[in-house]
Amino acid sequence: MSIVVAGLAHAAVAQPLTDQDLQAELPPLTGEAAPVVPPQPTPADPALGAPLVPLGTAVAETPATVVVADTDAPRIGYRVEVTGLDDDALEARFKGLSALLGKGRTAENAAQIAARAEEDEALMARLLRSEGYFDAVATSTVIATPDAKGQLAVTLTATKGSRYSLGRIVISDAAAEPRGYALEALELKTGDPIVAAVVESGEARIALRLPERGYPFATVGQRDILLDEATHVGDYTLPVTAGRKARFGGLRVAGDPVFDVDHIALLPRFEAGEIYDSRQVDDLRQALIGTSLLSTVSVEPVATGTIAADGTETVDLLVRQTRGPARVLAASIGYGTGEGLKATGSWTHRNLFPPEGALTVAAIAGTQEQGVSAQFRRSNAGQRDRAFQLGTSLARQRFEAYNAETFNLNASLSRSSTPIWQKRWTWSVGTELIASRETAFDATRLDRDRGTYFIAALPLQLGYDRSNSLLDPTRGFRLTARVSPEAQKQTSAGFEGYARTLFEASAYFPVTDAIVLAGRARVGSIVGASRDSIAPSRRLYAGGGGSVRGFGFQELGPRDLDNKPLGGRSLTEFGAEVRYRFGNFGIVPFVDGGRVGEASSPSLSGMRYGAGIGGRYYTNFGPMRIDVATPLGRRPGEGRVALYISIGQAF
Repeated sequence: MSIVVAGLAHAAVAQPLTDQDLQAELPPLTGEAAPVVPPQPTPADPALGAPLVPLGTAVAETPATVVVADTDAPRIGYRVEVTGLDDDALEARFKGLSALLGKGRTAENAAQIAARAEEDEALMARLLRSEGYFDAVATSTVIATPDAKGQLAVTLTATKGSRYSLGRIVISDAAAEPRGYALEALELKTGDPIVAAVVESGEARIALRLPERGYPFATVGQRDILLDEATHVGDYTLPVTAGRKARFGGLRVAGDPVFDVDHIALLPRFEAGEIYDSRQVDDLRQALIGTSLLSTVSVEPVATGTIAADGTETVDLLVRQTRGPARVLAASIGYGTGEGLKATGSWTHRNLFPPEGALTVAAIAGTQEQGVSAQFRRSNAGQRDRAFQLGTSLARQRFEAYNAETFNLNASLSRSSTPIWQKRWTWSVGTELIASRETAFDATRLDRDRGTYFIAALPLQLGYDRSNSLLDPTRGFRLTARVSPEAQKQTSAGFEGYARTLFEASAYFPVTDAIVLAGRARVGSIVGASRDSIAPSRRLYAGGGGSVRGFGFQELGPRDLDNKPLGGRSLTEFGAEVRYRFGNFGIVPFVDGGRVGEASSPSLSGMRYGAGIGGRYYTNFGPMRIDVATPLGRRPGEGRVALYISIGQAF
């Protein structure tokens, strides 16, 4: 005997009532039929013939208040025993969906308990069929417990029967090539048990795999499984309509276009004429989302009817766009020992100069730093992921190491990561022109004096990122190298040239799902000029929330006669953290070390250390960070405790 199974549904299907069901609900007829009594006429009501009372003289009577006594009956408790599933995972699924177990194990009456037991019978049978036990039977009993008054005992019993396995596996209605792709994606083998979730997952993979292999209009039909009760084998047939194989053609736009076809053509990672691949289409859609200028966007294949000699069809991509908000206001606030309180705010128009020409105006207001800046940024500038930036800023700084009023004009061409596109390789090539009036320590006069510095720099940066997140990495590593050749002219001296270099590495190792070990190292050097001839703002410093915690901002290193930091030409730092997360919160004990030297060669001698603990609150845009640290081997003039508040991990 054979049974055709057209689906492997998980949802219960309501059964219609039969005539027998209706008969069962009616009381039986017994004895002789009662005599038929003709209906008697209703006596006339005298009030119906009385004249109506005029509305103006009618008196409304307030109905009496009806008080309903509290007659809540006690609820009936019950216990549940489940037998016959013999599979921990299956039993866990059943208990998670059970009507009996999900209702607090109490009910208004016994009928309600019996109804829940019937629901669970159907659920148990449905789950067993989804695992290939198509002959499974589920039963339930509800009885009173003699040892507990007012309690009922419910027993649910499953009889699995034989498990059915796959016999022949056939992909129909498809040519040889797409049929092979479909069988490969299906990942089913003859002899495997017929498990609904496995079968459905395989069919979903076919719907994804065929568009990745050049068939954008492929459809998956309704499966048929022919079950043989004698052999407990099911022959599986799945109709798949692949359509013609396709190649990429041109681009079209629709909706409320922010970008025209020419600008969108910069974004694909494929060329016209290549075999269609839905992964490349999704990559294009993600690139459009990454512009932050669209509220909704879709990329759809459109058949052109143009057939090549090899039988492939040219397919255009239709980009539907809906314009999103272009203006953004942002603000942040932070605090660091030695840096003081600092608040920043910015206004951005993301597309003031189309396409993707953004203007950002920002301001900094802090206890030790104030400034304004403006920056123009052209994203996807002539090439995907390439950005051109032009900016200017005016800043006033009052740090312990130096005071400065600085004007900066800068430009750069870069390839950098974004929250949507975290890139493995990043780079930046730029230029800076700086005019800065700063207070520097004069070693010959043993005093600090103000001077004006004119600096031209060519900063270069190369990064390699194998971490899994920009703001909260939990595995992988990062490498960054910076080199900045610079020329300097001081008003009271001639031209000098030097080069600033910095190399940084960080790594992240997950110990458990909740604990991550994180570490970093940083070395820097300035060669080509003496320390005292270099503008104080261009020297190397250590200490602070992004450096060696436990010390104030720029606090580590050589000091002058007034015990103020002088900076140096070499830098060595390291840090280690244990990041423990529970829910949206985290605790991070850490230790940092570092030194700044007057010579240009980094060294480990004279290292200073700080240790502390931090708290994290994890949001959808990154963790909020509060770190408290203290210097180890504290020296006179150094604070006992340093506090840092910011967004993002320390490294």
